[in-house]
Amino acid sequence: MGSIYLIRHGQASFGADDYDVLSPTGIRQAELLGQHLAELGVSFDRCLSGDLRRQQHTANSALEQFAAVGVPVPVLEIDSAFNEFDADAVIRALLPAMLEDEPQALDILRNAAQNRAEFQRIFALIIERWLAGTYDTPGLESWLGFVERVQAGLNRLLEHADNTQKIAVFTSGGTITALLHLITQMPARQAFELNWQIVNTSLNLLKFRGREVALASFNSHAHLQLLKAPELITFR
Repeated sequence: MGSIYLIRHGQASFGADDYDVLSPTGIRQAELLGQHLAELGVSFDRCLSGDLRRQQHTANSALEQFAAVGVPVPVLEIDSAFNEFDADAVIRALLPAMLEDEPQALDILRNAAQNRAEFQRIFALIIERWLAGTYDTPGLESWLGFVERVQAGLNRLLEHADNTQKIAVFTSGGTITALLHLITQMPARQAFELNWQIVNTSLNLLKFRGREVALASFNSHAHLQLLKAPELITFR
């Protein structure tokens, strides 16, 4: 069977003006992932990424570790189907209707880095509304639209794969969540409960034969755990 390694990007710049930039910790996580896989003797026939900077930077930082020990790596392919959903757009569209019940939400979101627990609570409430589809607005990518986009990316990948290949996809937590939802048929809300647990640069392994795809492992981050450095285990 073929293998697809879904790899979440390294820690981004949560609370900064531009989230789509790896933090120093995120770069280190990506390097450790590449070193770990190279030491295990894992090699890839294809490598793909969404077109977000944090995804591509993670891919390049990890793959450089293979090149450093003489393991050839394929050219990184870009497919925007593996981009994360636009969380900022979802928040902007759905937040106004919540303010009557959550009057502090705007201040919490504006100061997310100082209010991480409350940010997560508010963000989870917004995501529940997004998943339900009852608050969809023109121009906003819906949950169903996002799932369709991710499904199309997976279909393209499988169309050009054979059952012996190992393929790396450097992507994001929401994209991994959509794929879990598609492959396991778990409800969207349950899939997002798993989303909150996905560690930066974790490995999620899919096995495929033709168009049949199964989940083999979820959220493996041994490359971080082995270092016994809790600060390297992050979720944003």
